[in-house]
Amino acid sequence: MPKALIINYGIGNLFSIKCSLERAGFSTNICSDASQELEEADAIILPGVGNFKAGAENLLGIRDRLVELILGGRPVLGICLGMQLFFEESEESPGRGLSILSGKVVRLPPNVRVPHMGWNNLEVLSPSEILEGISTADYFYFAHSYYAIPQKRNVISAETMYGVKFASVIVEKNIFGVQFHPEKSGRPGERIIENFMRIVKR
Repeated sequence: MPKALIINYGIGNLFSIKCSLERAGFSTNICSDASQELEEADAIILPGVGNFKAGAENLLGIRDRLVELILGGRPVLGICLGMQLFFEESEESPGRGLSILSGKVVRLPPNVRVPHMGWNNLEVLSPSEILEGISTADYFYFAHSYYAIPQKRNVISAETMYGVKFASVIVEKNIFGVQFHPEKSGRPGERIIENFMRIVKR
């Protein structure tokens, strides 16, 4: 049974993510001082809702080793703020992201209600294992005010429209990010987690 380590950096409700991962077949652990658990994990989960700077600062204790493992090929799934932290910086607040992907995080446009909260679908741009079985008919739960703009567009696997088309699924080798909350998205969200499980087991 693959081990998934949920990084607890003080942001978000981790219990629903834990339950979702366990339903998909992961053995899970939630950890903030993740030194030994980080080494033993088959997959890393970066959850999160909240402030970019606070999230980045709370990861400082394990940042270097976390980046090392991810760049070395350890599968990682970033959810909402967790995905945004893959990038270098955010308009939300000063603070340095993990910088494992080039790009920045910006605020949603002023012509839409912020935060973007509720159900929306995906336009798949490039097929990916994480999106297997997912179509535009599937809706996912979003809750965010900012979105990532990757420097390289080829890492965007799916986009969502909310005032602007934004990257809602990021895929780069072993790095997977979703702007929505799969743990709150019913059956389509479960499928995303199950797909991630298959990727980890490969």
